[in-house]
Amino acid sequence: MLPGMAIRTELTLRLENSPGALARLCQALRDEKVNVLALGLDASGVLHLVPDNPVHAAGLLRGRDYAVDERDVLYVTVPNVPGALASATRLLSAAAVNIDYAFASALADHDMTAVVVAVDDAQRASTAAGM
Repeated sequence: MLPGMAIRTELTLRLENSPGALARLCQALRDEKVNVLALGLDASGVLHLVPDNPVHAAGLLRGRDYAVDERDVLYVTVPNVPGALASATRLLSAAAVNIDYAFASALADHDMTAVVVAVDDAQRASTAAGM
């Protein structure tokens, strides 16, 4: 079982490829006091965003004409040590959970790392992994 696993809502949208596009979106979230727990932006402009208040964030972004998709993802915290991510992914593999994509970030001087893991069925995956 992964001790720091929760199901969170991820918002996915496409940003225009222009200077300031991400800054404007982040400013809009800041103005509404929405905290970003995790984000990943790829070269094609697809933004994966895990906010603390997904209902408010989705409404805000849709109100600004973004096409927003929502999905449940696993939000996993693991120790910031070598092998922790291997252990977490091995546990999901042992439960026959296929990972669609994942992204993470860590600070060198912090004890924990946050990992966002997208799977077909987050509820089934969390149950299978022993959450």
